Amino acid sequence: MSTRTHADAREDVLARDGVAKRLLNLALDHGPALEKYTAGEVLEWATEHLRTPVAVTLSMQDTVLAELAERHAPGADLIFLDTGYHFDETLDVARRVGERYRNRLLTITPARTRAEQDREEGPDLYKTDPGRCCDLRKVRPLAEMKKPYEGWVTGLKRVDAATRAHTPVLEIDRTGRIKLNPLAAWTDEDVERYIADNDLIVHPLTRAGYPSIGCATCTNRVEAGADPRSGRWAGQEKTECGLHL
Repeated sequence: MSTRTHADAREDVLARDGVAKRLLNLALDHGPALEKYTAGEVLEWATEHLRTPVAVTLSMQDTVLAELAERHAPGADLIFLDTGYHFDETLDVARRVGERYRNRLLTITPARTRAEQDREEGPDLYKTDPGRCCDLRKVRPLAEMKKPYEGWVTGLKRVDAATRAHTPVLEIDRTGRIKLNPLAAWTDEDVERYIADNDLIVHPLTRAGYPSIGCATCTNRVEAGADPRSGRWAGQEKTECGLHL
């Protein structure tokens, strides 16, 4: 089931008495042990210990987390941030995920359309101020999306970039929520093997020189052997969109 929603104001479960402290204690008590769990076991841990459904965020670059969620966290919500600037191929993968998996897929959109943003911020903000563009179309919508959830799941891997080399399996994010990175120890080869073994949906651009895929406006093809993320914000000092800072 697929549902589209704006990232608008909603109750923040972290505002409830005792929630932040309970989540911090969970992280302190279980974080080290989760480093030895399989990705599926991490999701099972989340369904056992969190008192809300877990939010599984998907970039649609691959669909490993969607497959793991259906198997190990059937009550989890799959979350896709539609920035309004995605490749058509990315949107097609999202559509197919909604058709294939039983977990609810929520497509989150920014508060402003592209046209509204151009009018209020100036045209092509992704060129003039990419940090501001990412904030409006990714960071703020994600922050609103997380409010009903005690925890969320990402596809971060330590091999993604030097800035992610020490990514833990469990951490507390800056809002006080549990943030789970069940693929932290996976290699790119692990991902490819899981995709092949389970006949997963493949993003066609990952086979066409795009090892790291974001918005079409800010993602370039990468030469063989180059840093996989070198195609993101090429020519800019920017290396992260801000979702994981």
